[in-house]
Amino acid sequence: MIQDTEREHLMRRALSLAANGPAAGPNPRVGCLIVDADGIVLAEGWHRGAGTAHAEVDALAHLPAGAARGATAIVTLEPCNHTGRTGPCSVALIEAGVNRVVYAVSDPGHASSGGAERLRAAGVEVVGGVLAAEAEAFLADWLVAARLGRPFVTLKWASSLDGRAAAADGSSRWITGIDARLDVHRRRAGSDAILVGTGTVLADDPALTARADDGTLLSAQPIPVVIGTRTVPADAAVRQHPHPPLFYPGPDLGAILRDLHARGIRRAFIEGGPGLASAFVAAGLVDEYLVYLAPTLLGGDRLALGDIGVTGIDEQRRLEIDHVERLGDDLLVIARPRALPSTPTASPEATAAETRHAEPARTETRT
Repeated sequence: MIQDTEREHLMRRALSLAANGPAAGPNPRVGCLIVDADGIVLAEGWHRGAGTAHAEVDALAHLPAGAARGATAIVTLEPCNHTGRTGPCSVALIEAGVNRVVYAVSDPGHASSGGAERLRAAGVEVVGGVLAAEAEAFLADWLVAARLGRPFVTLKWASSLDGRAAAADGSSRWITGIDARLDVHRRRAGSDAILVGTGTVLADDPALTARADDGTLLSAQPIPVVIGTRTVPADAAVRQHPHPPLFYPGPDLGAILRDLHARGIRRAFIEGGPGLASAFVAAGLVDEYLVYLAPTLLGGDRLALGDIGVTGIDEQRRLEIDHVERLGDDLLVIARPRALPSTPTASPEATAAETRHAEPARTETRT
């Protein structure tokens, strides 16, 4: 019988396998081990993205027929109970003869959940919640999308120490140094979409691409999303992006996020100006803050954030600092709201679209 400490060790190995999967896209990163009664690993697997075998099926595929009978599956996410591009992983484990399944986090998908119950009904012992906190942190972006029916939203801004995003004349290039700017591009590449307002597009004409230090495009590019009613010129740089931009008139940010979610976008990266940034903060739609602080002072009224609906100190938006990084002369502060929104921005039917078998509508989906 595998002891608790050994189960946690094996689950950490499964989490490390899950990290091999794509961080962006509609599907979660999942890892799986098939082990014998003594905890000896028989096979390993992970999910490589939409349209590929799930972690459990991938691990089983490395074993000859019958080799998993009586074994234990260690998996980071509850085995799915849904037929999409592939069959239910719960059924695959049952048919393989696995007699015990240990998982970290329950699947919140409306259609894909229920794997644990199906396994128990077939006589398989099921243990959930092993290293749940670590797995929740690892899957934070996908879980937000699955539970709330919208992408995980990261808001980024760069400012001086006194909170200014630009000088009095509006110039802002460059407040931060090259290390901070390269970090932004790396994080852009890890997102499915990059959001700006028409004001930013008209003022700065940004390309909204993710680039290396030599200016070449990185292999992964976020879809540009432009929010606002002003017309974007035909020769704007954003129209030359590798992905055709999406345009939304606004102002219903929740509806925009729901539509992006339906397109298979899991991570949204906001790089708009103070107006768009403030609107998302005021609406309670930001899950992660990336604040790049340069050791400089600008003064004036070009603040990085405007009105967010706080009129008194008891209405302040308290954040938790996740960690702080030094990037050359600059600091990156990564923070999250103290509590995630509890009310979904979509109906249960919309939320159900974020399952382990979700098939994005956009043509540039990773496969």
